[in-house]
Amino acid sequence: MSRVAIIGCGVVGSSWTLVFARAGHDVVVHDPSPESAEAAVAFVATSLTGTPDAEAVLARIRIAPTLEEAVAGVDYVQESAPERLPIKQALYARLDSLVAPSVVIGSSTSGLPASSFTETLATRGRCLVVHPVNPPHLIPLVELVPAPWTLPEAMEFADALMKAAGQEPIRLSREINGFVVNRLQSALLGEAFRLVEDGIVSAGDVDKAVADGLGLRWFFMGPFETIDLNAATGVAEYCKNLGPMYYGLAKEQADPREWSPPLVSAIEADRRAAIPAGDLPARRLWRDRWLAALVGAKARLREEFGR
Repeated sequence: MSRVAIIGCGVVGSSWTLVFARAGHDVVVHDPSPESAEAAVAFVATSLTGTPDAEAVLARIRIAPTLEEAVAGVDYVQESAPERLPIKQALYARLDSLVAPSVVIGSSTSGLPASSFTETLATRGRCLVVHPVNPPHLIPLVELVPAPWTLPEAMEFADALMKAAGQEPIRLSREINGFVVNRLQSALLGEAFRLVEDGIVSAGDVDKAVADGLGLRWFFMGPFETIDLNAATGVAEYCKNLGPMYYGLAKEQADPREWSPPLVSAIEADRRAAIPAGDLPARRLWRDRWLAALVGAKARLREEFGR
């Protein structure tokens, strides 16, 4: 058991609190807003409703009123502050003088490279991006992204910590805009908006194409395994047969488009017709119940059928 500090108690920080407390770590949470820190603990309590170990998990969590108290004696820091560079730069300047030189600091940032807010730090070699797919307590994938100066042992520590907490880390060799998950998602979203803008298909039918089509395969295997199994002799045959078609599509898609206000308004209207704005919180709970059930089912099926 180790001690983990969660700095920033928004949606992601609250979810991380559950991840680490559930894994047996003592967790100290801190947010400049005391109400946000209390909300993080309340989120964990609600998420654990009906589980046999709820009381034990909650007993591992405490709120620290100051940043100094939050990071005192910790073994790891998961930073989940707002996604604004000046905020992160100021926070890391403080952490640099408060956190022991051996402590690894992982940032939950979705797109800011660690180099943009750690370059001047004495402890910069222990800093990296540890980017989850939201919400991390339900979706296990975590991206580990080093800054140019991140030490190999910091990457190793983060990798081992994530695996021990039940997460599925992937390692990037270097910083890149958007990391991996957002770059993949960007490609799909770009084409999704394009298809709707060009009047080819409705937003609802794009969702169906993924939820009832591609997503059923991608739920348990990635794109390379998918194409490997979609040709008699594997990837080479698939690329030989369909590579020219995809190259042609790529040339059509090579001209990126902004998501214009009229297009966004049209898709927003489509979504609000499907789910009124007031129903979004309940729909998010529905989503989380689906995720929890599917992730559990996936683990059972992998054990039965093999990975």
